[in-house]
Amino acid sequence: MTTDETTIAVYDAKADDYAKAFSETENEPGLLRFMSRLPKGAAVLDLGCGPGVHSAAMHSCGFRVTATDASAAMVERARTHEGVMVHQSSFSDLREQGVYDGVWANFSLLHEPRSEFPGHLSRIAAALKPEGILHLAMKTGSGESRDQLGRYYTFYSADELRGFEL
Repeated sequence: MTTDETTIAVYDAKADDYAKAFSETENEPGLLRFMSRLPKGAAVLDLGCGPGVHSAAMHSCGFRVTATDASAAMVERARTHEGVMVHQSSFSDLREQGVYDGVWANFSLLHEPRSEFPGHLSRIAAALKPEGILHLAMKTGSGESRDQLGRYYTFYSADELRGFEL
């Protein structure tokens, strides 16, 4: 997850709200599509896992899930899901090489400054196995700003995102 202290503080303060709001993942099209492309028993990294609901859903489908988040409160909630290995860390801490069949980065990398994004993508590419899959969900738009809660966002156009290589 991001290292922006204000954004992390918002997620720490609102962790219970997020856990309640995002408790349902059944039939979520993006998650189902991602899981359908993975081999049986795949190793998956949930990068910026929040309360760990997606991690738990992937684990319940037979995947080996490692979940990370920079928010201590989110990590605490994610750890309540049995079978999911959870670590508190930022995107920059990703150092694994060729370990994951899939990386699930669902509305997490949008909290990073534009200048940091290529480095994060490089670390993700290195962590993926050669045929690995990246799910990247972002908010589209332009510029960088904070929302009314103080969370930092970087917005990209679809064309900008397609221009990045893994």
